[in-house]
Amino acid sequence: MSIDTTTDLEANKRVAREFIDQVFVHQEPAGVDRLATEDFTPHTFGSMPPGREPLKQAMSRAGAGVSEAEFTIEDVIAEGDKVAVRLTTTARHTGAFMGMPPTGNRYSISEIHIFRIRDGQVSEHWHEFDKASLMAQLKPKD
Repeated sequence: MSIDTTTDLEANKRVAREFIDQVFVHQEPAGVDRLATEDFTPHTFGSMPPGREPLKQAMSRAGAGVSEAEFTIEDVIAEGDKVAVRLTTTARHTGAFMGMPPTGNRYSISEIHIFRIRDGQVSEHWHEFDKASLMAQLKPKD
């Protein structure tokens, strides 16, 4: 599907922003139902089948490990059916997360998310972040 108009690109950007807010920040299952396609495909969540229910389960696992999450959007760039978002995430490590027991540490990392938008919903997602920096910030302080 080719998207040529600024209106379509702006609509796709809105979908990506809503997805970040409702799915990642607020972890709303209804947001997943509304904003993800039935065949939603995650490309960087590890071994996870496509679909809304696996996304809800992954959301729950990630959310159980952190609290006070904040996502600050730095850039949103759209072209065709893809939207790239560069953001900064901060949260407190209050539960098992990334294989580590809770430390109470607050962390801050830069992330890049790429969303493929189809008919007003996210159909695919890619995610990159500095894992080494995150792991260093999660380590217990001496």
